[in-house]
Amino acid sequence: MKVEIDSFSGYKIYPSKGRLFVRGDSKVFRFANGKNESLFLQRKNPRKIAWTQVYRRMHKKGLAEEASKKRTRRTVKHQRGIVGADLAAIAARRNQTEIDRTKARQAAIARAKAEKKDKESKKDKTKVRPNVPSGPKVSKQQMKGGKAVVDRSVVLSVGVFLFSLCITRTRMSSCC
Repeated sequence: MKVEIDSFSGYKIYPSKGRLFVRGDSKVFRFANGKNESLFLQRKNPRKIAWTQVYRRMHKKGLAEEASKKRTRRTVKHQRGIVGADLAAIAARRNQTEIDRTKARQAAIARAKAEKKDKESKKDKTKVRPNVPSGPKVSKQQMKGGKAVVDRSVVLSVGVFLFSLCITRTRMSSCC
């Protein structure tokens, strides 16, 4: 047996009871009696009519019986140890004063510095490579593909050679 709910009042509508109203946009409204249908068609707000379920729900009416039946479970806080530290260690850390914390921090820093110093002194000094150039010195611009810096005396001597070669060729061509 399917029980419907009144669209206006929120009452139950049992089979073969009530009326059905279908609006122009095909939305279906069900009413338990003519009074509910009439109020709906007058566009009355069910939140302002005291006997409707919506009004009662808004104004918290009839919830006293339900509230007494409902029991809530309260969460109980427990303290447990974390991996690597038991409960006593956590409690001791929590009860430390600010001065104790700063002292412990300074001691840890000093210990770390001493370990680092020992490690550096044990390192082999042989791994330091000598300052020997591996190849000819090349400027950064040459590495990037810029113009190479050439000695002017070399350029001059090449120019003189080419000039003399040109002159000799022109003489030979004029002779023949």
